[in-house]
Amino acid sequence: MSDTLTNRATPDAATQLDIYRRMLRIERNDDATQTQIRRGRITAPYYSGRGQECIPAAISNLLNDDDKICTIYRGIHDMVAKDMPLKPLWAEIMGKVDGTCKGKGGPMHLTHPETGVMVTTGVVGSSMPIANGFGWAALLDGSKQVTIAYFGDGASNIGAFHESLNLASVWKLPVIFVCQNNGFAEHTRYENGTSVDYIAKRAIGYGMPGYTVDGNDPVDVWQHAYEAIERARAGEGPTLLECKTFRFCGHLIGDDNKYMDPGELDAAKEKDPLPKYRQKLIDDGVVTEAQLEEMKTAIEAEVQEAIEFGVASEFPPMEELRRDVFAEEIPA
Repeated sequence: MSDTLTNRATPDAATQLDIYRRMLRIERNDDATQTQIRRGRITAPYYSGRGQECIPAAISNLLNDDDKICTIYRGIHDMVAKDMPLKPLWAEIMGKVDGTCKGKGGPMHLTHPETGVMVTTGVVGSSMPIANGFGWAALLDGSKQVTIAYFGDGASNIGAFHESLNLASVWKLPVIFVCQNNGFAEHTRYENGTSVDYIAKRAIGYGMPGYTVDGNDPVDVWQHAYEAIERARAGEGPTLLECKTFRFCGHLIGDDNKYMDPGELDAAKEKDPLPKYRQKLIDDGVVTEAQLEEMKTAIEAEVQEAIEFGVASEFPPMEELRRDVFAEEIPA
């Protein structure tokens, strides 16, 4: 792991607790989603972010509502970490009219600009050039907004990755490229599809800082993200963060994980960062077990209310098929 940070800040107790809250919100929402799919209440593709909670939770703690994230179809955990409201999220997953995209996008195309969730794209790696657009807009209007571009290790091998890093560096865009390297590009092991041992090394070719971070350690992620975001706000340009982690649920529900070595998944789950971080907070005196249980109860209630909201919402009417396709004439 790289340890060349110029300013290794330390998250205080409130920050650490907030990171855990975001992690737990991701996990509880993910568990409920998988349960509803198994019960047949949702019919939709679903790509679980379980095991990767530390990364967006730590980063989102450092973001404002007007800071942007651009993520991919495996990025619901990124949105939940950004405190996107769960009711419209669940309505969209269920294809209902009260969803973030009026039920037309489903789980692969969620968006919520009010909390900075700008786009979820189903095209591998396309979060990065879109993030550059928001970064360019921030430079033009003189704001201090930053944009996070989330993507997976497989996306680091497509043209958009290299083009985006190059342009962001040339224009010193306030964009942080966050590779959630979970070891597998869909169904391909990292070493079978990527030519370098660490994706962060590719930052050198584009004149920007690049760090390989322990994506299962919330504090390590937070410290690296802190420096990257401070750099971006100061007009010093982009950073590449490669956050090494492991996905617990395969590429999507139903994945048989044949590309994994025997026992590899079980070994990763034994190191689950969520209960590990929970115990650390208790041991360090940051919070009591009773307080964490209260937090869990509150989050589970939020998730349940969102499920009920989604179920109660109506399906879009037929006339919606022709809306949001072409620009409609606006009366003078």
